[in-house]
Amino acid sequence: FGLCENEAGAWYYFRDYEGQESACQKEVAKVKYSNQINETGWAFVEVEIAQRMIPPYKQGYAAGFVEGRATRDLIRLHLSNTVDGFCDGAAHFCEDLNEYLLSNYLWMMDNIASYPEDRYWLQVNMTLNQLMGMIDGYEGKLGQNLGIEQIVTHPIYLIQLAGDIEDLAVKFGKPETQRSQLTGTGHCSALVKLLPDMSDIYFSHVTWASYSSMLRMQKRYTFALGEPGRSYAFSSYPASISSVDDFIVTSARLAILETTISNYNERLLRFMTPSSVLCWVRTQVAHRLSSSGLQWAKIFSKFNSGTYNNQWSILDYKMFRKGREDHPSHGLLHVLEQLPNHTAHADMTHVLLRNFYWPSYNTPQIFKWSDGDKMVKKFGDWYSYDRTPRARIFRRDHGSVVDMDSMIKLMRSNNYTKDPLSRCDCNPPYSAENAISCRSDLNPENGTYPFPSLGYRDHGATDMKVTNSRLIETLSFTAIAGPTHDPTPVFDWSTTPFESIVPHNGQPTRWT
Repeated sequence: FGLCENEAGAWYYFRDYEGQESACQKEVAKVKYSNQINETGWAFVEVEIAQRMIPPYKQGYAAGFVEGRATRDLIRLHLSNTVDGFCDGAAHFCEDLNEYLLSNYLWMMDNIASYPEDRYWLQVNMTLNQLMGMIDGYEGKLGQNLGIEQIVTHPIYLIQLAGDIEDLAVKFGKPETQRSQLTGTGHCSALVKLLPDMSDIYFSHVTWASYSSMLRMQKRYTFALGEPGRSYAFSSYPASISSVDDFIVTSARLAILETTISNYNERLLRFMTPSSVLCWVRTQVAHRLSSSGLQWAKIFSKFNSGTYNNQWSILDYKMFRKGREDHPSHGLLHVLEQLPNHTAHADMTHVLLRNFYWPSYNTPQIFKWSDGDKMVKKFGDWYSYDRTPRARIFRRDHGSVVDMDSMIKLMRSNNYTKDPLSRCDCNPPYSAENAISCRSDLNPENGTYPFPSLGYRDHGATDMKVTNSRLIETLSFTAIAGPTHDPTPVFDWSTTPFESIVPHNGQPTRWT
């Protein structure tokens, strides 16, 4: 699809067929879309803005519109799997949520109006216009100018909130049994691996989520901006402007990922106010404006919403000296952690250079703020930072990584019935949760476990992404979609008990 401008300055869109002469008088934006989900597990989207003279907010709208128009069929399927029925049985929660979202949107619009030349708010405005364009493209209504209340209650806005909603569901008391479909559990595994001979750094992330979320997309956005991150590629979902996983590589040669932090401190919920910028928006601003990990952390920390609380790892490949031991002592790896009313970030280059790896697995170092120490006292090492199973697996196995294939093997690993680090005080005495790529669907439904996270549920590792010093030069990464297998069984919708209860419209039946 292309978005064009006529001689009068009005925009129109058309479908551009391969080989035909462009019908565009003046090109504004274009999208390339290829749905290969049945072949590779991924659909691919590339959006490009054609003209620098277009103001950022119009660039955002144009980018959203062409993507929404081109991918509308996949968006509809993703909505049916993850958003439809979101408020069923939770009307009071949705009323409170909508009131919060409306106040939040109005607060952002007030700041956009108050600071029209500020780089930060220009990017916030661009992101919100990209959302409006996505909605209009999906509905095929160019420039329909929806009201703010219509935007914040639109199903496509809920897709943007796939991360933020996890904490908003807790704040506004959504019944626990109704939380998992849209949000999953938000847990992931990640590893930054420096080879001892300094020949490469691998940067990898594994998403843990509900199996309903496995309509996957790889996206690349290229904006006509003079910003360091004017172009970036990432793993994502239909209609989602942010990665959500998150896994991103930018034209500033930054690689960015996160794993989610669980907040057990309910006293912090009062700091989640509408006078803030939600995580899905802050990430876009930081990606585009940042040329270093420190800069990314400072920008992202502004106007903390306390929602989608994560540990972020930002690797600056510009600082990597391939094959050399005289690396600078800072600037290569920066790490940020967020909770409501709290952000902490620090340069962790020295740790990476000393240990040759940096793991991330949802357990924050800022324990005292999240009340994680209380969970350790109650449930044991599983909730600790350095003794939880994945910490011990990464510590034991990171040395096995010598190339891309061995990195992928580690990130897809799950041998829970035989790995002693997967054992637990359970019956049977192990859990498929205790692995780098979890498969909770393989735990027996009638098993006994000390807490639900170790048991049978709609939850697993749904992908693997990895980049290195060569791939990031072209904003590329290697990716695998679907639950891990070998030695675990292939995930097959026709044989899983979840087939009749977990929506999976448009997905392949068998994930080999």
